[in-house]
Amino acid sequence: MGIKCSKFSLCWCGSQHKPSVLQSSDPENEEKNLLPSFREFSWEELKAATNGFSPDNIVSEHGEKAPNVVYKGFLQDGRWIAIKRFNKSAWPDSRQFIDEAKAVGNLRSERLANLIGYCYEGEERLLVAEFMPNETLAKHLFHWESQPMKWAMRLRVALYLAQALDYCCSRGRSLYHDLNAYRVLFDQDGNPRLSCFGLMKNSRDGKSYSTNLAFTPPEYLRTGRVTQESVIYSFGTMLLDLLSGKHIPPSHALDLIRGKNFLMLMDSCLESHFSNDDGTELVRLATRCLQYEARERPNAKSLVTTLVPLQKETEVPSYTLLGIPQGNANNNEPQVLTPMGEACLRMDLTAIHEILERVGYKDDEGVANELSFQMWTNQMQETLNSKKKGDAAFRTKDFTTAINCYTQFIDGGTMVSPTVYARRCLSYLMCDMGNQALGDAMQAIAISPEWPTAFYLRAASLSTLGMTNEAQDSLREATKLEAKRNRN
Repeated sequence: MGIKCSKFSLCWCGSQHKPSVLQSSDPENEEKNLLPSFREFSWEELKAATNGFSPDNIVSEHGEKAPNVVYKGFLQDGRWIAIKRFNKSAWPDSRQFIDEAKAVGNLRSERLANLIGYCYEGEERLLVAEFMPNETLAKHLFHWESQPMKWAMRLRVALYLAQALDYCCSRGRSLYHDLNAYRVLFDQDGNPRLSCFGLMKNSRDGKSYSTNLAFTPPEYLRTGRVTQESVIYSFGTMLLDLLSGKHIPPSHALDLIRGKNFLMLMDSCLESHFSNDDGTELVRLATRCLQYEARERPNAKSLVTTLVPLQKETEVPSYTLLGIPQGNANNNEPQVLTPMGEACLRMDLTAIHEILERVGYKDDEGVANELSFQMWTNQMQETLNSKKKGDAAFRTKDFTTAINCYTQFIDGGTMVSPTVYARRCLSYLMCDMGNQALGDAMQAIAISPEWPTAFYLRAASLSTLGMTNEAQDSLREATKLEAKRNRN
């Protein structure tokens, strides 16, 4: 059907790196390019995106027994998303939840993991944001495996975080709740971004700090309220994290600084990788942020002004400094592909067709079909005939007829078959109808969330639409499911 393998080969690609890290984001222009408009999602849409809110999709890393869980999800339009699902006692007033979500949803910055939607149905309250595939600052700073975070990258994290706070202040959202190393995420190019979730209160009780009291702003301990200056105090604790590579209580750090032993604060992995002047300047900034009196702390704009001259290796992309491949989705291990995976990787639609034809409908065995007595009559016979005609057309590669017949079977509504969706998906691909193919792959996943073939076909569909990073993710997911099935 005119589909060339080279055109749709799966490969890593990423966005072009900005000329310099010193350039602050331009929120007025970037909103046009970053994301679709903020919108309301349905419960069913998010349930399908997370495979029924499967525990396998939970991405919360810190291990606290928080009532609010964050899931990784995949939308039918090919985007990965992060979904924060609140517990049932949070946000009982749906109007308050919607208003707060919309206010945060108006923000758009390349320094934020932006909020792109919300959902409220019954007692459910969910926020939807951009998904950041390269984990948290806590992971890269405290729990690194291959290399410690470089000094230039630590300085970049500090600057980007300050720019994020400055942008939020300029848009009237100066309060950030519980700013910490788990709130800073890395996108596909390794650029640090501030999670938008902290711009909303966790629940109606207004509790804003879940960390150890040793890291909590002193005025919050006195009043229980977050102020702009409280956020700056938390920024100061994060500067200590970046300096030391550890989560050091501010009181202990300030004692060392007052004793002019600030070098004892520094991460031993950074020895000889930074100048004393730079270290002294960053320690001085942290000290200003951690002043006991809130009015003595700098504002967000002042943080940016101080951090810009300290930047190093400004022309080096973040993914290089972070030590990850460009466009990395946090998994660069070689894949051992099955024949189906190989066919999808090559976009060999003929080979995919042969595999689907060979395995038949054996993967439908676990799908329950509830049929009333009345359906075992003319309607049922007509539905089955549509499927048989579709199978015959699929076998002879008459894909247009196959699409029409399978559509009649699906519209009949008397039976649910992931294999029919898979076969119609491939038929759409053969007819250069990528969006329709992706829709069918997603339907097959919703019906059978553990079926590797559905994920393979999603990878092929995404590849035809030019979504190569997402296609790679789906291919990896299919491979994992196949390995899991073989182990069982």
